[in-house]
Amino acid sequence: MSADTQTLDETAVSSYLKQNLAGFEGPMEVTKFQTGQSNPTFMLSTPSHNYVLRRKPPGVLLKSAHAVDREFRVQKALQGTDVPVSKMHLLCEDDSVIGSMFYIMDHVPGRNFNEPAMPDVSPADRGGVIDEMNRVLAAMHEVDINAAGLADYGPDGNYFERQVGRWSKQYRASETQKIPEMEELMIGLVEGRPADDGQRTLVHGDYRLDNMIFDATGTQCRAVLDWELSTIGHPFADLAGVIMQWQLPAGKEGRGMQGLDRAALGLPTDEAFIAKYCERRGLNGIDNFGYYLGFCFFRMAGIIQGVLKRGLDGNASNPERALKLGEFVPVFAKHGLDALKRG
Repeated sequence: MSADTQTLDETAVSSYLKQNLAGFEGPMEVTKFQTGQSNPTFMLSTPSHNYVLRRKPPGVLLKSAHAVDREFRVQKALQGTDVPVSKMHLLCEDDSVIGSMFYIMDHVPGRNFNEPAMPDVSPADRGGVIDEMNRVLAAMHEVDINAAGLADYGPDGNYFERQVGRWSKQYRASETQKIPEMEELMIGLVEGRPADDGQRTLVHGDYRLDNMIFDATGTQCRAVLDWELSTIGHPFADLAGVIMQWQLPAGKEGRGMQGLDRAALGLPTDEAFIAKYCERRGLNGIDNFGYYLGFCFFRMAGIIQGVLKRGLDGNASNPERALKLGEFVPVFAKHGLDALKRG
């Protein structure tokens, strides 16, 4: 049984896959991906096929967090839709195999961009990648959740009411210091919540450029990754999540577009991206976008607070990075409060 998040019991995994995965043949070489703070992820290379194993971290975890079984279910449901995902092979819910639940999917070859500035990519291809990101997002929100068997993938009711409540509890459970902006933001998100407009779609919950694999030479998306936070909810949360990321500093840390000359780089403005999304979905604009943006900053502050707590407790996937990420909690809280006040 694997005792930590950095290693994998290769013998146990290989033995299990030989018994349960059709066509699996060793020898198997294991490499851990350093990206992905929440669920440790490993490449399983064999002579004939490359797989990816994604597992729950071992140890005591927050309730409902690290739901790899939900990740497996939603990606399996999306096979054959306009939303590109990796092929799902199997879900192992038996903790005795490696110490926690895991699933196996195909490894999708291609390229991954950590930041929207996309160094070494032409302006035309940058624009193409971001437009494809827009297309996939709109397609995700147009998936027929009943036909896909996902109608019960999230509860009924007001999505933002539910999410603000959930992430407030998660934040309190992992809180390490009082942050005044976070306190004010949580109150503002409750008091300023828009009326429910009836939209109920699949939402990814962490839709970012670095959670996507693109064609090795073109701009087509090959797979959307990291579905841990997905549910049935309100689509504007995903859209605002993209815009939230872009408002952060440019570079490998912030992975945003703050201060960039977007036109020169071939990148769209926030307004152009939102307008294209609305066009693809047949929507007539979005009122009070600042609320959705504020909510996304709040949720991300809650997420990285959880990463920080795991880093302090010693069971983060990448402990050093977890502690560095934790420094951004007050920054996200302030951004969220500013967006909420702008409306």
